[in-house]
This record gives sequence, C-alpha cells and structure tokens, in this order.
Amino acid sequence: MKKPKISRGVILLAVAACMLSTSRAAVKNVLFLISDDLKASVLGCYGDKVAKTPNIDKLAKNAVVFEHAYCQGLACAPSRTSFMHSRYHGAKGRVNLGQHFKENGFYSARVGKIYHMRVPGDIIAGTDGLDIASSWTEKYNSPGLEAHTPGDYACLNLNIFTRDLEGRQSTRMPHRMFVSVSYEGDGSDQPDHKTALKTIDLLRKNRNKRFFIAAGFVRPHYPMVQPKRYFDLYPWQEIALPESVPNDLEDMPKLAITRSRSALNGIDRFPDNQKRMWSAYYASVTFMDEQVGRILDELDRLGLRDETAVVFTSDHGYHLGEHTFWQKSNLHEEVTRVPLIISLPGGLAGRNQSMVELVDLFPTLSAACGLQVPDELHGKSLLPIFSQPDAKVKDSALSIHGGGISMRIKGWTYTRYKDGGEELYDMQEDPGQFHNLTRSTQDKHVVLLDEIRARFNKRIKSAGLKVAALRQSR
Repeated sequence: MKKPKISRGVILLAVAACMLSTSRAAVKNVLFLISDDLKASVLGCYGDKVAKTPNIDKLAKNAVVFEHAYCQGLACAPSRTSFMHSRYHGAKGRVNLGQHFKENGFYSARVGKIYHMRVPGDIIAGTDGLDIASSWTEKYNSPGLEAHTPGDYACLNLNIFTRDLEGRQSTRMPHRMFVSVSYEGDGSDQPDHKTALKTIDLLRKNRNKRFFIAAGFVRPHYPMVQPKRYFDLYPWQEIALPESVPNDLEDMPKLAITRSRSALNGIDRFPDNQKRMWSAYYASVTFMDEQVGRILDELDRLGLRDETAVVFTSDHGYHLGEHTFWQKSNLHEEVTRVPLIISLPGGLAGRNQSMVELVDLFPTLSAACGLQVPDELHGKSLLPIFSQPDAKVKDSALSIHGGGISMRIKGWTYTRYKDGGEELYDMQEDPGQFHNLTRSTQDKHVVLLDEIRARFNKRIKSAGLKVAALRQSR
C-alpha cells in the first residue's frame, strides 16, 4: 500500500509548532509599540493602496496580522487602562502589564504615551498624564511644540491658513482636532522622533537584560504635525473620500450619532478640507511608521530580534468623515477595529481571522515569556495562533462606550445602547455599515436578530458588563 505523501510545508508547520510549544525561553524580551488614533484600514498591510507604511508592512510579513482586533474603550484613557490591566472598560486590576514584568525581574520602561496623556496638553508640558509610575523601572516623556511648531498652520474646519504663531491655542480650543502643521525640518524636534531615539538608547543600554520596553507614539493623533515632505507624499487634490450615502443617519439610534459631525463642526462648509484632513492624517501615519522602522532596525542591529516579542497596535481607530462623523465617539468599525501585529521568536507568520481583543495582550505576552498569567485578567492568551495561524481563540469581541456595547462576531456587528436602541450590520454585504437591519421585517433578519440578542446577553454577562437598559426595540 502506497503511503500518503506529507508536504514539506506541513512538516515545517509541525516543527515550528513543536519549537514554539517547547521553547518558551526563546522569548526573552518584549518590545511594545503603540500608535495613537490609528485605524487599521490605513496601513498598507491591512489593504490601504494609498498609505506608505513600509516599516510596519515589513514587520507584518514576519508576524501574525490579526484581521479582526478590537479595542475595548473608544477614547485614549479607557482603552489604555483596559489593555494595560486586561480588564474591560472601567476596571483596574491589582497589577498592570508593565508592573507584572517588572515584578518578575524584567527591566520595564515607558517612553512616550502608554497610559493616557492629553495630546497636545501633556505633550507640550512634558508631563506624565495618567501614567502609573509603579509600572516602570524608568519612564521618559517626549515633549514637543505640537501646533505651536513654526510652519504652515491649518485649522481646517475654520478654514484658517497662517504662518503666524499668535493665536494657536491648540490645547483648549474646541476645533483643535482639525489642526495640522507642515514645516521645513527633519522631524527631530517632534515627540515621536524623540520617542524612537530614546527607545533605541534603552535597547542599547539594556540589551543584556530581560526587558519590557513600551514605546508610545502620539501620531496620527491631532494636531497632525510633521515635516512638509510627508505632506507632499499625499497631495490633497488626489485623495479619494470614503463612500457616503444619502440619509445615512436616518436608521441609526440616537445614541449612535456622535456629536462630532460635519454639519456641527463646520468642516462641511469647506468640502476640500476633508481631503486635506485625510492628507494630514496619512502624512502623520507615514511619519510615525518611519519612527517604528528606526526602532526595529536597531533591534536587528543589536541581534535581539530572535529573542524579542514585538507588538504593534493602536488604542483605537478614528473617524475622518465616514457617516459625516469625526474622532472616536461612535461604536462603528472605523473606531473599534485596530491594527494588531505580533511577532514572536519561533512563531509562525500569517493572517488570522479570529476575533481578538486588546485585553488579550497581557496574558499573551506573559505566557510567551514564561510568566504566570494572573487569574484576574479578562483576556485570553493568543499563543495557540502562533502554532497555527488560522486558529480561533474566541468568537466575539466587545467594544464599550458610555452609551452602549458593541459585539463583533464573524460576519456581523451588533450594538445595543443604554436607551434600548440597537444596530445590526451585515459586515460581508455592508462593510460600511449603512443599512441597520434591526428595522428589517424580513423573516431571516428577525430570526437572526433574536439569536444575536441572546448571544450578546450571554457574552456581556460572562464579561461582567451591563447595559443600563436592556429593553430591545423592534
């Protein structure tokens, strides 16, 4: 009888899986890189055809790219508290991620924004924001002038273009999220460049120690400030705006409609300026990507890549005029979905379709480095995926906002608000979330909605969460 052939690829997969499962000590260090306000969809490795992100894309080729990673909080403070403690929105645990590594003998360092800092307020002042000092062996801030940087200043919802420094009240003005500055320079005066430089310095000084180094970039968070050459990569006249549909907001519940909308903030009076905002956002992303590349290049030069877990992610996404929404106060995909790229020594590379949450980072990194995973954590370790990239660890992901909770499952997004309002979107047929199916009278949608409601109730109960009002509108 002829023996069945086993492909070389299957053999290599089995060998790699065995190596990963038996040699945890190979993961000696952690390099944690996080951007601010970065939506997954604007990276080349996530399919964007315009974005120039060669360094993050290079990392992705040798890592697991999580296609469906979701934040638990929509704003900086709740999201960062959530993943640093591996607990759902509003909760802090006994121990946080940096502290856990520190207590287990690692050199633990923060550079830039990991816990919440006011951007630009704390960045201009060089202050710690909501940082928890006990997390770190050392901590460093990366100050900068932000919107006060000399150069071509634009406040796009007011259509102000000037080079004068007077009147740039960037820390308090309500329209500061529409500000960009393009200037002649090499970028070395910018916070993210300083963060990269300091992170490189710490890698060199601590190369012979076990380390957990967290580097937090502030771009593409407003104000979008970087040298002119980055803006030149994205001529605003060539920007294609996101799809829009007439009467888009009519089938959304009241609490789904964010207060930051084009009709209220003034940007709809200047149609070209939405394109300018996209140009500035892309420019910030590319500038941030360059800083990521400088750090990763140094990691390679020091010969540390083969013993270091590398994570790249963001605290949440961002609206740039989709549905006429801006910023991050809505539970739609543009805000809740984040990039998550993890490279583990000995782990396989590939693209994973499992639903994952940022609360999963704490248990994943702890387990990868051979540390005990605290029982109190809400997340789950993603390590099985690094032996089999198509593995599934969980089948749903939650995102929480003051007004409601959203559950993402394969093919669908369901959201319930505290006043009983609901949204249901078919993410295969309607990825832009334009057609709320909770109002559909089709039998298949009525049956599906009841099934998903029951699944949602079970999921939020298991997570220890509540929606203030659980009544369900039809």
